Amino acid sequence: MSVPTTTRLSTRALNRATLARQLLLDRAEVPVHEAVAHLCGLQAQEPQEPFIGLWSRLHAFDPHTLSDLLVRRSVVRTHLMRRTVHLVTAEDALAWRARHDAMLRQRVLGNYRRELEGVDLEELAAAGAAVLADGEPRSMTGLARELGHRWPEPGPRALGEMLVAALLPMAQLPPRGLWRTKGGVRNALLSSWLGREIEPLAPDGTDPAGAALALRYLAAFGPAAVADLRAWCGLAGFPAAVAEIRERLISFRDERGRELLDLPDAPRPDPDTPAPVRFLPAFDNAVLGYQDRGRIIDEAHRGLSVAGERLVLVDGRVAATWTVEDGTVLVAPLRRFSRADRGAVAEQGRELATFLSEGACQRVRVAAAPR
Repeated sequence: MSVPTTTRLSTRALNRATLARQLLLDRAEVPVHEAVAHLCGLQAQEPQEPFIGLWSRLHAFDPHTLSDLLVRRSVVRTHLMRRTVHLVTAEDALAWRARHDAMLRQRVLGNYRRELEGVDLEELAAAGAAVLADGEPRSMTGLARELGHRWPEPGPRALGEMLVAALLPMAQLPPRGLWRTKGGVRNALLSSWLGREIEPLAPDGTDPAGAALALRYLAAFGPAAVADLRAWCGLAGFPAAVAEIRERLISFRDERGRELLDLPDAPRPDPDTPAPVRFLPAFDNAVLGYQDRGRIIDEAHRGLSVAGERLVLVDGRVAATWTVEDGTVLVAPLRRFSRADRGAVAEQGRELATFLSEGACQRVRVAAAPR
């Protein structure tokens, strides 16, 4: 049964737990596929960002390995959590997609309710699936235009997004998402691309997919509140899913008094554990995975986490942003650095420049701290 406790976890303790679960305390020596699965995927609407996220987490990460997994269909790019494109394992895409269906429809319809008024969504989905049955990949706009004669009023944008991001479980095909490769978005039905059918929801009204997702989330993000889980995935109905697994969990309180749930044997390092400098990609899991992001980013900088800024962790917290210009990694501190921190940021920046350029450049420039 669950073990209730009054133990309070400090913000710093939560920070170190997050870094450990997110493979950011020590670079892990695990296969790329295993890392993607452990992290519950990586947000990937910016195609090159997952490579940076894995470089920061894995020892001797070879980006070509991830490209090969995409080509071999072991990992896939698809719309899932929060209606954003994620890079997930093929197994997780098939297991999770049905649980995300209602949320995806609701979010796309929320953007195009007026344009799609009067459109029978089931009829639209069937028509889209019929077009895609020939196995040829299509762009979102191309698919919408093929159906535009039947539904001319909504326009290709509304029709395309509803089809590709919500109604039809789709995969974005390579070369989109390959290392240092540019490619437009070509879509195919997820089941056709992976050669397996999507796992349906339980017919008896239980939520095994939601319960499994909650356990996976806690392994990669815990300790966390139910509100954090909901913010990460965008799904409704999690109190019931969590109730199914609650006897397998332990609980804590954070500094605000919120209940946090966790797996009994998951790592919760000593709050004084040193945390190395880490460069994060845009929209990284470690920052976006919570409703309360105070464990890793100051409230004053919270907006950076949704603005597509690439972030630098110093002592486990967001302390700078970074960009690349003419091969040089440019770091813009958000606060003053000690001499040791500045040196560590510069060292990691040089390693990142080397990675991104495949050895062609090692330049980094750390700007002055704000006054």
